[in-house]
Amino acid sequence: MLWVPFLLVTWAAAAVSCARLCLAAVEAAQPPAGRSAADRERDRDRDRELSLYEAAFLAGGPQRVTDLALVSMHRRRRLWLAHTGWATVVDDDPEGADEVERSVIGAIGPDGQSRIAAVRADASAAVAVRALADRLVASGLAVPECSRSAITAALRGVRRAAVLTVVLAAATALLLPAGHAPDTRALTWFALPLVLTLGCLVIARVEVHPYTRWASPAGQSLLTKVSRRDPLAAVAIGGVRALDDPALRAALMPGQRGGR
Repeated sequence: MLWVPFLLVTWAAAAVSCARLCLAAVEAAQPPAGRSAADRERDRDRDRELSLYEAAFLAGGPQRVTDLALVSMHRRRRLWLAHTGWATVVDDDPEGADEVERSVIGAIGPDGQSRIAAVRADASAAVAVRALADRLVASGLAVPECSRSAITAALRGVRRAAVLTVVLAAATALLLPAGHAPDTRALTWFALPLVLTLGCLVIARVEVHPYTRWASPAGQSLLTKVSRRDPLAAVAIGGVRALDDPALRAALMPGQRGGR
């Protein structure tokens, strides 16, 4: 009966990980703090257009917002994005058209030149992008960072529990000495935690997966209404892979010739 402790471990791991995922999903589905359910419902139902920065954040997060600003400034000849991975200010009197662009210029620094990777990191963490994120979260269009992180971690825990069940079942069958290993009938008890974890992952694919993205279900609904005919809108929704300029793709996607 040495296999019984292994079985109990798999049951405990499956139960705890699935419960943790359920709690994280319930928390993510709650209305934003300080707002009533009616307010959230009005925001969801209202027919409004997203700005390009809002669409970029909902589709790809803070870095997508920075990429959109970089592409926009490059097209207006405010910046030069070289395929070597450097961003250079080419405007004699640099001044961004909005707070995000000013954050990009500030990230480049007083020398007027910096690595694109460093500019992305600094500008994505700037106050302007955080304020945009806060507005979208408050309106119910974006998933809070804490909720998304909690669900992602809970999903990893359920996957680990499923793997642990398979590993321990195999270990008890193959490694334990004769007389202490489970027979075929006893091995079926290991199927219960495996079915629980795999079933939880299948359900999560439908019910929880939307909360692992930047946009909430309401935000995703508005994203479908954004037209991609405008090149900048295409970048906001599809990222730099949507660029039709191979040189610009190479600048923003180093090491990937022709983009992705």
